Amino acid sequence: MGMANSSALKFTVRRQPPVLVVSAGPTPRELKPVSDIDDQEGLRFYTPAIHFFRQHEGRGDVDPVPVLRGAVAAALVHYYPLAGRLRELQGRKLAVDCTGEGVLFVEADADVRLDQFGAALQPPFPCLHELLFDVPGSSDLPDAPLLHFQK
Repeated sequence: MGMANSSALKFTVRRQPPVLVVSAGPTPRELKPVSDIDDQEGLRFYTPAIHFFRQHEGRGDVDPVPVLRGAVAAALVHYYPLAGRLRELQGRKLAVDCTGEGVLFVEADADVRLDQFGAALQPPFPCLHELLFDVPGSSDLPDAPLLHFQK
């Protein structure tokens, strides 16, 4: 089955309420100015991306949600600016306010298997917007979480 057939695929996605995942340890509170290259008006938007991971053999009974949350919380210790928020300074200059507020996580399940999408799971993915959840207000730059992830 090719990717062209996946656009006709019907499935349901069940989502839990969004939560914030914070760093597993203490992080500095600081303001980091965004580089002039990254601070262009035309770049002030989120870019949705989707990545698929097949289940490990023999680990079908392991719930990936606590594993993902724990891994992200551990990573935020070292990559703490991702748990902050963009702020607009004087002259519309952007900066990352390292607040430690957390990244947005949505737990979701779909009643579809990866093999039903066909062999070649590559962009453009026709069901991207059905699978990914845009939490209302979470895409309003600045002041929104810098990273959203979903299981």
